[in-house]
Amino acid sequence: MRTSPNRLLATVFGAVYLLVGIVGFFVTSGIGFFATEGRNLIIFEVNPLHNVIHLAIGAALLIAGLSSVTAAKTVNSTVGSVYLLVGIAGLFLPGTALNIIALNGADNVLHLGSALVLLAVGFSQDRSAAVRTA
Repeated sequence: MRTSPNRLLATVFGAVYLLVGIVGFFVTSGIGFFATEGRNLIIFEVNPLHNVIHLAIGAALLIAGLSSVTAAKTVNSTVGSVYLLVGIAGLFLPGTALNIIALNGADNVLHLGSALVLLAVGFSQDRSAAVRTA
């Protein structure tokens, strides 16, 4: 894992997103699963669905990071792509009935930042030996 930026990033991001998902449940008790207005976890708005999504993404990243370079690279790129879409969609969702994961501006910045880092590492690091010699 020390020699693979993808494995390191997936492991660290996975652990952080798992922790955020768990801690999120401590602040969201009593609100609806799909509530469009969540409760603040520091500056990020979350609801129970948002917490479940953080747990799932955190688990996928952590498992991939602990598995192999190929798995980490694939999951980093996939999660980065999804977060890019969520970050862009999140610019238009707050204040609407479609905001079922209670996004706010801070969430959008975090999702877009995570997307950029995951995509940059996923698409640029840990190239195979065959690609390097070509």
